[in-house]
Amino acid sequence: MKKIDKAKLILWIILGVAASVAITRFIFGLGATTNLTDNTPWGFWIGFDVMGGVALAAGGFVIAAFNYIFGVKEFHSISRAAILTAFLGYVAVVIGLLFDLGLPWNIWHMIIFWNPHSPLFEVGWCVMLYLTVLFLEFMPVVLERFPNMKLLSRIHKNLVKVRIPLVILGIMLSTLHQSSLGSLFLAMPYRLHPLWWSPIIPIIFFLSAICLGLMMVIVESMTSSFLYNKEYEKNILKKLSQYASVMIGIYIIFRFADILYRGAGVFLFDGNWGTYLFWIEMTLSAFIPLIVFGIPNLRKNINLLYFSALIGVIGIVFNRLNVGGLTHLNNLTEIGSFYFPSWMELSISAGVVAFAMLMFFYFVENYKVWDKKPFEEEEGKLLEPKFDTNYVYLGPPKVANRIKFTLSFVIAFALSFSLISGEKIYGEGYEKTPVSKAKGGDVLFVDGNRDFYGVNFKHKFHSDTLRIQCYECHHLNKPGDKNSQCFECHNDMYLTGDAFRHSWHISADGTNLDCFKCHSKNMSKGAEFRKSPDKIMENCFECHKDLIPEGSSVINIKTYKTPSYTDAMHNLCINCHEKRIRHDIDLAGRKPSLAMCITCHPKPQAPDSRRKMFEKEQKNKWVVVPSKFNLK
Repeated sequence: MKKIDKAKLILWIILGVAASVAITRFIFGLGATTNLTDNTPWGFWIGFDVMGGVALAAGGFVIAAFNYIFGVKEFHSISRAAILTAFLGYVAVVIGLLFDLGLPWNIWHMIIFWNPHSPLFEVGWCVMLYLTVLFLEFMPVVLERFPNMKLLSRIHKNLVKVRIPLVILGIMLSTLHQSSLGSLFLAMPYRLHPLWWSPIIPIIFFLSAICLGLMMVIVESMTSSFLYNKEYEKNILKKLSQYASVMIGIYIIFRFADILYRGAGVFLFDGNWGTYLFWIEMTLSAFIPLIVFGIPNLRKNINLLYFSALIGVIGIVFNRLNVGGLTHLNNLTEIGSFYFPSWMELSISAGVVAFAMLMFFYFVENYKVWDKKPFEEEEGKLLEPKFDTNYVYLGPPKVANRIKFTLSFVIAFALSFSLISGEKIYGEGYEKTPVSKAKGGDVLFVDGNRDFYGVNFKHKFHSDTLRIQCYECHHLNKPGDKNSQCFECHNDMYLTGDAFRHSWHISADGTNLDCFKCHSKNMSKGAEFRKSPDKIMENCFECHKDLIPEGSSVINIKTYKTPSYTDAMHNLCINCHEKRIRHDIDLAGRKPSLAMCITCHPKPQAPDSRRKMFEKEQKNKWVVVPSKFNLK
């Protein structure tokens, strides 16, 4: 097999594994395939597939700018390949984003429901528009294959005429969203490590994207030349490395000047995990490439040039992973659990990359992406079959390769299913958040999950002044209890609870009830409860005579499942407030917002106050926002 065929075989195997995981992800959800949690909702897919993918595709607008705008004609021969790489890169970004979104079918919402104040809105629109621009930029390469079709030929001519405006539009859109990806993190000064958080993080993202784009073109050019036995374009590689060295130097200056100016230099050598990540990232993304690209004798070595460019690409992608999650508060301190991607997350990302590479090979082999198509001299040759008793003849090379690729894909697809955890698929799939009881006496601080953003409930005022009876809120009693507290039945912040505790009732440590004490022998338990819940509840009242207090809003019980603590609190308070407004016109005039969130939940605190509370409660010692950049 040729080198390119061996590479394709490996890529098809990776794609087969990714395909099985993809099916699992869309059928069983994120919980079955990822290690993401409520504490770490952004993981490897955001850092690598989206943020890293966008940066990896920066070579398209960089080379287009050099070739068509700045007149560097040496780059003309690689401009088509660079634009194709960028186009496939953005397609991969969109595919990766669909895997990460909890509700990917709602991705069209930002087209209709605009939020121009959101950086993510701007990123989404720019990515959509730039993907369209890249499609139009590359279309002439496809259309020129059909010169005899008048309509396609006319479209081709018109697209060639508007090439420069498309390039300018593409540069503008790339500049916007490459920097706006950094703008997303401006809102995280207390979550992102100060070596990465910066008020100029959009500029840093843009500069690093240009560096990555130049190095990615070097890697792409040399990799494809190696696989297709094509001669290395040494003059172009030399030029690219020279430009890359200049941009990397500018990037280093901006990065360290920003850190020192903000007063975050104290974290450069404090010996914690964040510091190690920073120096690893800078060594890979900047120092090694700058040394090799900047010294003429070193960059003459093709192998060293390729190695340093590849290291640089890995380093800047590592930067996106750091910013996207690795250097967040929950991963660098004892607050929360450390996140590491599952093998299924890694396989999806690898599969997306494999898909993009296979598509690149397809276009290179079938369209004039380069000045000369690979294997062009082999086309049209009639190859006689060769029979060997040690091998099975699968047909001509193209047919044989297709059979091998298909077989490898199917085998990888089937085998990977055996590695998928059944426990994750059939598990609960949700992270439980147990509820703690409210604190206080006359005034209760209702803070079920202890995140310090609870509600002060004036219990004495409601019971004594407003004359609200206990049973209006405490509508069920536990055995031997009266006016049972809310958290005892609504025992999870966001998930439905279990007020009955079936396992306890039938266990020896509990009441040790026989199943047929409550259930008849000739009907399934679930069907019986659905058919006649009142009859089932009669058995409950034999033991729990005061289960429902007199006057309670609960008349009968149709299920043992209880709403989440959040839903129960909101429904109880909002419904009560709405009822009082309807029946008291004077109250409605004085407090028209009584049934609104702001009545119970106070206004957000000022940033300085929130920072002080954050540092006090979380005991976070490394978050620093110098006074000159304080958010007001």
